[in-house]
Amino acid sequence: MQVIDTIAAFRKALDGERAAGRTVGLVPTMGYLHDGHASLMRRAQAECDVVAATIFVNPLQFAANEDLSSYPRDLDGDTALAAAAGVTYILAPSVKEMYPSEVLTSIRVSTLTETLDGASRPGHFDGVATVVAKLFNIAGPCRAYFGEKDYQQLAVVRRMASDLSAPVEIIGCPTVREPDGLAMSSRNAYLTADERAAAPRLYQALQTGRRLIEDEGESDPAVVRNAMTGVVTTEPLFTLDYAEVVDAGDLTVPPVLAGELRLLIAAKIGRARLIDNIGATR
Repeated sequence: MQVIDTIAAFRKALDGERAAGRTVGLVPTMGYLHDGHASLMRRAQAECDVVAATIFVNPLQFAANEDLSSYPRDLDGDTALAAAAGVTYILAPSVKEMYPSEVLTSIRVSTLTETLDGASRPGHFDGVATVVAKLFNIAGPCRAYFGEKDYQQLAVVRRMASDLSAPVEIIGCPTVREPDGLAMSSRNAYLTADERAAAPRLYQALQTGRRLIEDEGESDPAVVRNAMTGVVTTEPLFTLDYAEVVDAGDLTVPPVLAGELRLLIAAKIGRARLIDNIGATR
């Protein structure tokens, strides 16, 4: 495995692989990798000839009051996990390499970014769309693998790639969970022992909502929303940001629940802000 810190060298390596007739799988990450990331890499290895990952904590997607400076980092651990998962190339650039001067260009995917995390973190998805578009331009034609845990992000990336005709196939992969249901996340490292014990409450809330829809036939989104909210608010360590059920395609709240749906939730607990989601069908 090669760890590369310049855009030019990473681009040259992947261009060379494609010139030799090999397909490329790309796994963009912000590092502090866990088995959720490894599952994306293993899927890419199964479906592509060469796997490339990127490790970059992107400042464009953090607000001034968010955790950019304290975001967990462990490049040595990341490279070991990536090598074990079948990665051939890692791009681990500095901020100066990615943004050598003030960034004057920003990509905004309207509508999909105006609710849920987009409402709670203004500008966040502009930063995500901009850096992912940049990574696609660097990597070139490939399949790109993203986890469904960040479901709204996945929807934004898919639409951005489609609208800009990027030569990239977006592959969404299932959320990887701890045995108690907590979605794996780099920010789980922030949790104290008490907070970690309480954290699976988010997944329990989502399951409650899904049971209402699939087992009891509930069609009113407000009823589902209130049920999920009730599960979370019984845990005093949590401060709920949102709990919602939306159309899985366009992320809007339908007046009557039908078809493919997505239940999404976000809450703060201690230093961490956790998000999770699951699918449901009615």
